[in-house]
Amino acid sequence: MTADVDTTPPNPPDGRPGRFWAPGSQVLWRYRGNATDEVHICRPVTVVRDDAELLAVWMAPDTPVVRPVMADGTPVHHEPLATRYVRPRVPSVERWYGAGVLKLARPGEPWSVWLFWDEDWRFRSWYVNFEEPLRRWSGGVDSEDHFLDISVHPDRSWHWRDEDEFAQAQADGLMPAELAARVRRAGRQAVGVIRSWGPPFRDGWEDWRPDPAWPLPALPADWDRRPDGPPGAGRGQDRPRAAGRPPRGRR
Repeated sequence: MTADVDTTPPNPPDGRPGRFWAPGSQVLWRYRGNATDEVHICRPVTVVRDDAELLAVWMAPDTPVVRPVMADGTPVHHEPLATRYVRPRVPSVERWYGAGVLKLARPGEPWSVWLFWDEDWRFRSWYVNFEEPLRRWSGGVDSEDHFLDISVHPDRSWHWRDEDEFAQAQADGLMPAELAARVRRAGRQAVGVIRSWGPPFRDGWEDWRPDPAWPLPALPADWDRRPDGPPGAGRGQDRPRAAGRPPRGRR
């Protein structure tokens, strides 16, 4: 990965990095599994903007990504909901299909907003992904998905998504009651932003386009290393998996 590396601690007391990544830097946008510290989703992205107000990154079409699949190779979304979060999973390296995704995150906010287009750049929707506030480290950002989402359409209409997954995660012990309540509060806050058409919805990001000179980011062999761990400390090298404890989480 090529990045303007932040050499200060990942999260200083004020929650902001000592140095920001330059536009065009390549970093990792990762998610830990729920109820585990293991990374199970990793997406190489290109930095569009990074400052005290916003981190914006671009995940280009055909980017190599890591996503979980069921141990028998079944895509997670094909697994019945009742067993989706309790059966073992394994990581799978795949290519991001379809059009790219622009991801926007404000420091300390418990959600990020993603923009989706068709392949001809017709804007489709915003997607509010509820998650732990992003934690920065030298190679990128880490979070934990909280299952609940909102779709926001160009006409400013919106609707909840994945409430069934949110409920199942609670039933399966991946979403304690206190955390579920916190996510619901975040949901109400996000709905307030949507109804008032606050940032980033009003900021014109749907007209943004990536720099055609940006190369496709690569997926490093140590994509799952511990934040700021030594290079090469990837799966099976820096943290043994507990016996009988498969990684569980979203997608």
